[in-house]
Amino acid sequence: MPNDQDAGPTTPGAASTDAGRLWGGRFSTGPDEAAWQLGVSTAFDRQLWRQDLAGSQAHAGELRRIGVLDDDEHAQMVAALDRCAELFLADDFPFLPSDEDVHGAIERWLVEDLGPLGGKLRAGRSRNDQIASDLRLWCRDACDELVELVGALQQAFVDQAETHLGWLAPGYTHLQRGQPVLLSHHLLAYVWMLDRDAGRLRDARARLDASVLASGALAGQTLGLDPQAYADALGFDRVIENSMDAVASRDFALEVLAACAILAVTISRLGEEIVLWATAEFGFARVGDAFSTGSSIMPQKRNPDVAELVRGKAGRVVGDLVSLLTTVKALPLTYDRDLQEDKEPVFDAVNTLRLVLPAITGTVASLTFDQERLAAAAVGGFALATDLAEELVRRGVPFREAHEVVGEVVRLAESKGVDLDGLDPEDLAAAHPALDPSVAELLDPRAAVDRRDGVNGTATSSVAAQLERAREAAARNTTP
Repeated sequence: MPNDQDAGPTTPGAASTDAGRLWGGRFSTGPDEAAWQLGVSTAFDRQLWRQDLAGSQAHAGELRRIGVLDDDEHAQMVAALDRCAELFLADDFPFLPSDEDVHGAIERWLVEDLGPLGGKLRAGRSRNDQIASDLRLWCRDACDELVELVGALQQAFVDQAETHLGWLAPGYTHLQRGQPVLLSHHLLAYVWMLDRDAGRLRDARARLDASVLASGALAGQTLGLDPQAYADALGFDRVIENSMDAVASRDFALEVLAACAILAVTISRLGEEIVLWATAEFGFARVGDAFSTGSSIMPQKRNPDVAELVRGKAGRVVGDLVSLLTTVKALPLTYDRDLQEDKEPVFDAVNTLRLVLPAITGTVASLTFDQERLAAAAVGGFALATDLAEELVRRGVPFREAHEVVGEVVRLAESKGVDLDGLDPEDLAAAHPALDPSVAELLDPRAAVDRRDGVNGTATSSVAAQLERAREAAARNTTP
């Protein structure tokens, strides 16, 4: 197959008679070579061949219905489109330097294969509605695929949370120890973050699920083609309401990119936590060998490279969103050639996530945790100070005063080099009469965790119930 980076006429104007172009009759010469190279898109839009051929199959059916193709011609056209698909599947489609885009390449091949009959397929269609339809179909499939990959990552978290149910861990704010939690509670937080990411992809898919074929260049067509027939043939939920909107709008692609960018940021945050937890300073988790690398000079190194790479890839996906936003921000209705730039950012973002999601899923599944280190960190840094303040509230002390009292207790403990449970009962009683010896039982991290037994809290019973809901959420996304 020729390298499409080299595609284009060998001399200026040479493209003027090439069959790969879908325009040119009103021009006396072809485009300049540099101008041609700028506009050629087969290097990337070839990814749309399945969607383009599906649209062509639907279009052939409509052309038969209105009498542009008779039954025999329709049968020949369908068979030729099937043969074309086989060439693409075998990576053997004969792209030529004169092919401007995948649509023109396929039509050129049909004319070569069928003769004048191949040229009949263009009746009633425009590249404007053709490319909008192709990209909608591609995005629809991509959303479904990404949701399943997100579901697999959710399942990895569910499995880890179930395995480690009951393990203590430190909860953080500002990357400072805040309160003790269950490790499973922390892990399940990502299940719900990812569930919203899957929901955004589903929402984007629902809004883009509208057929645009029979919109023509911008105003519709005069041949009597039925827009609903295309929607039915291609499995679209509905027909887009306005032909100008159909060919001009790329908000559906922007919404997919926005969902991809937010998902990439979720995964980046996860990557950051894995990097931190795998350090000697934290020492909470160890990444499996298959998802770690070594150093070219330091033999002892064990680097969480996959976590770092997925963190780095987030910037790329965010950039894809910004790229297309910038492209469409000032385009008047309807189609403008700037919209050729709509495909590469979408392809890049989705293809990046296709790489990232399985890799980070394997990384999460490979994690082994250090129970003792997590438990020790769960009670460090005066993590039970809030429990002490809230107990004062239960004993009738205004929270503002309770906050100040416990702050003084913390300062006293710091001066003595101990945590709260290392203070003498007399020290607590001196801080406030309500801090009698019975408050000592509040300073047990396990009891502190299990006191937080709200439906979304970190108590063991609450997390066990949450785990069941998380398992259901992962199953919804992994089930086609």
